[in-house]
Amino acid sequence: MSVNKISLRPAEEKDGWALSAIHIAAIKALPTTFYTKKELLAWRNNLNQPDAANILKNMKLESLWVAVEGDIVIGFASFVVDELIGLYVHPKYQGQGIGRALVEHFCHRASDRGIDKVITTASLYAEGFYLRLGFTAIQRTPHYLRNGLFVPVTKMSKILTIGE
Repeated sequence: MSVNKISLRPAEEKDGWALSAIHIAAIKALPTTFYTKKELLAWRNNLNQPDAANILKNMKLESLWVAVEGDIVIGFASFVVDELIGLYVHPKYQGQGIGRALVEHFCHRASDRGIDKVITTASLYAEGFYLRLGFTAIQRTPHYLRNGLFVPVTKMSKILTIGE
């Protein structure tokens, strides 16, 4: 599959099941290199099966964009103004430029609003990905999960150039 075959659009309520399925699958595919099984389970809200209502309750629909191939949602990003809150691509489609396309879309939207710097909080798994996209690590910080656990993450930023 080529990144040219995907399109990006705002998420719709009907995408809830797919968003939840992608979120769960992406986290389930991670090895226990940086986080324990217990932490990874908490990160996916202790879910093994998609729950559209749960993900739409926890992520605001108006801040979600999806990557689709035909009618199939294969990834999504959540962002508000200058902050990329979440980025997930189904493991079957990772490494094909979809995450990059979603991040670039976020950066373009921010730049179009006159914003010259964006931020994100990256999992330790994603830190290298964001560095390759021009982000800079600011600091390690704890990220609190809903069950009271916290995991280390990296605050990152990127200076935008005009027309980015």
